[in-house]
Amino acid sequence: MHEVFIDADACPVKDETYKVAKRHGFVVWVVANSYVQTPRGEDVRLVTVKSGADEADDWIVDHVGPGDIVVTADIPLASRAMANGARVLGFKGREFTEDSIGDALAGRELSSQLREMGVQTGGPAPFSKQDRSSFLNKLDALAHAVKRGR
Repeated sequence: MHEVFIDADACPVKDETYKVAKRHGFVVWVVANSYVQTPRGEDVRLVTVKSGADEADDWIVDHVGPGDIVVTADIPLASRAMANGARVLGFKGREFTEDSIGDALAGRELSSQLREMGVQTGGPAPFSKQDRSSFLNKLDALAHAVKRGR
């Protein structure tokens, strides 16, 4: 059975993920450091991990594998999940791939260094309706691909 793992702390697309997963028959694991309201049903399971920087990430990496999808904006988690064979989708509908993950990790590191130096003060653009729509379309396409074994 295919599964979707949501890095749920601050995830703006949980409802969209539940909808697509239900349509495709995927089990959804909602992983967070604190309680998150989820739909009732056996296909959505909440995992509350202890507080800590990478506790949710570690739980996801320990349970994810080939044929699974991870929903996260966390680039290091994306890299770790991909190493386990999972497909990874960002909140704005961008799929992390073997070709893009290196650049994403490098960009993250550069941004971190610039912030430490006080050069860069802004964050990512606000989440938009277009981002939500892009995510929904890409997750649906990814679910189809995973079910076909691609």
